[in-house]
Amino acid sequence: MTTAQPTPPASSMRASVMTGVRTLTIEERPVPTPAPYEVLIEVAAVGVCGSDVHYYREGRIGDFVVNDPMVLGHELSGRISAVGEGVDESRIGQRVAVEPQHPCRRCEQCMAGRYNLCPHMKFYATPPIDGAFCRYVTIDADFAHPVPDSLSDEAAALLEPLSVAVTTMRKAGIVPGSSILIAGAGPIGIITAQAARAFGASRIVVSDLVESRRERALTFGATEVIDPMTQDVAALDPPVDAFVDASGAVPAIQSGIRAVGPAGRVVLVGMGADNYALPVSHIQNLEITVTGVFRYTDTWPAAIHLASSGLVDLDRLVTGRYDLEHVADALESDTDPASLKSIVVPA
Repeated sequence: MTTAQPTPPASSMRASVMTGVRTLTIEERPVPTPAPYEVLIEVAAVGVCGSDVHYYREGRIGDFVVNDPMVLGHELSGRISAVGEGVDESRIGQRVAVEPQHPCRRCEQCMAGRYNLCPHMKFYATPPIDGAFCRYVTIDADFAHPVPDSLSDEAAALLEPLSVAVTTMRKAGIVPGSSILIAGAGPIGIITAQAARAFGASRIVVSDLVESRRERALTFGATEVIDPMTQDVAALDPPVDAFVDASGAVPAIQSGIRAVGPAGRVVLVGMGADNYALPVSHIQNLEITVTGVFRYTDTWPAAIHLASSGLVDLDRLVTGRYDLEHVADALESDTDPASLKSIVVPA
């Protein structure tokens, strides 16, 4: 992996700052200083996530409310520009993918190995923590994961959503020969389909309302696709071992659960309504496990392997590139059905 010396950081940097709903401004901010056991990252690429879009358009996601100016963006890669006390200086210049979270490492959840559920978590672009639509960020040194030169900066940034898919596969119990239904052929649905193929699923069914997205899913690992407007998803025959919702759409969730066979698993990934009715008798009688995904724990090594080995193609997901002055365009790009993954380059 490349460890060439980066450009020494200046004292200030530009940042795209959300100051209100659908309102962004470019600000000049001080370059952060890495604390002990942290590193300073010169940001190379940042993926636009659905959560960024929710905050931008609505100012909140559930209980997480943007009350003060905040920098969005948490899918990122870059190069280590400086290190804090306790970090080997030989890491300066190293290309890395950033796991954008800072758990306390001391609470009950952290000590149990579930640091994604840390109640004291500081997660990029989650109020009030700033994200990465800027030139420099800091992160715990062991959450700056070295990446091989075979991975582009954009692919390294997209290891974050791939980590969501890795967690999803683990929760869904996908093994060679498994069957899976995925609702939604947006970015997470497509990455999940690729991950399912990499984990060995032999039947990968993707449902989506948009024909072009269904067709695209077939090029990313889906073995069959469904139009939920004309086909009864709940009547899949045979039923699947696992259902993953990557849409957040209540009808898709309700019908998807009914497509799961005995002792199957349901994993809710998409962001949608806070409350809705579930087919409880189906879940109970077939002993179906229903769970959610909230970020990830220890997924970057697996994600790096999947991407660098070619089992998952992240570069082909990128459909748009934007600079800091056009972050608003990046956040609105999902209105185009042809858009899959937008990248912000904060150079």
